[in-house]
Amino acid sequence: MDTTAWLIIGAILALLTAVIAGVLLVRVFRARKLLVDAGIPLHNKALVWAAVIYTVSPIDLLPDPVYLDDIGFLMLALRSLHAAARAAGAGGRDERAAKSGRLVP
Repeated sequence: MDTTAWLIIGAILALLTAVIAGVLLVRVFRARKLLVDAGIPLHNKALVWAAVIYTVSPIDLLPDPVYLDDIGFLMLALRSLHAAARAAGAGGRDERAAKSGRLVP
């Protein structure tokens, strides 16, 4: 393969990782509703905002065309937030069913 083909493949991969990081960043912002719940510990709330700041920060562990560190940190923040919300009982099946008026078995 010539240099042009490698540049195109590299650009496509960089664009794909940027899109994945963007999608995860949007999911973090949507999950911020869970931060309002009083049962979520402070360290989980801080981890979410640290992930957002790290993602938009120009300082990274890996150079900016490689978004794997950003994606990993965002995924860690989302998993931590959702685990804490489940442990606190927020955003679970019971709450969604109560909002829709259905009974939960």
